Formats: sequence, C-alpha cells, structure tokens
Amino acid sequence: MTQHELDGLTAVTESCHSDSDRKSHHSDKTKSNLVSRLNRIEGQIRGVKGMIEKDTYCDDVLNQIAAIQSALNSVGKLLLENHLNSCVLERIQEGDNDVIKELMVTMNKLIK
Repeated sequence: MTQHELDGLTAVTESCHSDSDRKSHHSDKTKSNLVSRLNRIEGQIRGVKGMIEKDTYCDDVLNQIAAIQSALNSVGKLLLENHLNSCVLERIQEGDNDVIKELMVTMNKLIK
C-alpha cells in the first residue's frame, strides 16, 4: 500500500471515532470519483426527464432508467466497500458489535 493510500485510509478511519458526530471523510480521490459518478447520474436523470417531456418511446426511457439504477448501485457498492474497510472494521476492533445491526439495516435498504 502506498503512502497516499495509507493517508487516505487514515483520513477515513479517523472519521469513525465518535457516535455523536459520525462523519465520513473519504480520500480526495474517492470523493472525486463519487462526485463524478453522481454528476453523471444527475445528468442522466435530467435526460430522462427531457425524454418524458418529449414523449420518447417508453422502452427507451425504461432502458435509461435501468442504466441510472445500475450507476447508483455502483456508487452504493463503492461506498459500502469503503465503509466496511474503515468504520465497520474499526468499530468491531473496538468491541462495538452494534455496528453489525446497523449494517444489516442498511443492507436491507440497499437490496430491496
């Protein structure tokens, strides 16, 4: 692991210490990746809105919606991976097993 990756992991794990002000501090690279993905998704959603306003054939709109859902799932997977490798791991190491219950609630929401 490079020093840059270690610095990014440190930044993420430092954010997981306090329950009262829980925040996620992603590395600049991860944050940039997430924001870029979300910007593309935002554009896709605007595109679908325009398609509906222009009475675009339903199947074409549905295919665009499927692409948006896939893109959102990718963002969720990336966030989940970072969460597992930082906050969840740290809280388990500290003996806080309640994080498993919290994670299961979140997972159930993600896989509806």
